[in-house]
Amino acid sequence: QVQVVESGGGLVQPGGSLRLSCVVSGLIFSNYNMRWHRQAPGKERELVATITSGYTTSYLNSVKGRFTISRDNAKNTLYLQMNSLKPEDTAVYFCSVVRSLPYWGQGTQVTVSS
Repeated sequence: QVQVVESGGGLVQPGGSLRLSCVVSGLIFSNYNMRWHRQAPGKERELVATITSGYTTSYLNSVKGRFTISRDNAKNTLYLQMNSLKPEDTAVYFCSVVRSLPYWGQGTQVTVSS
């Protein structure tokens, strides 16, 4: 049984930082491309960042230079380092295992507010 569990969200002031984690179990983590997504209230879910099994990364334009996706295959863990956070980054953040039918976590809330 595959499990995807995100953590690390919270309330942070504008300009602050957070690091999200996503632990995956039940599959060979290193074989899969992984993604971070987010969904703000009243908006559609959007793709934030992707990292391939070969460590190639790509980002949503609005987070380039501020967010960094990474993975630790030894720990079956995906990360999203978020710096210089803005109020518009407020959303529920989800990670997913990229496959024809993706596996999703339950999400972790990130709120950027003074």
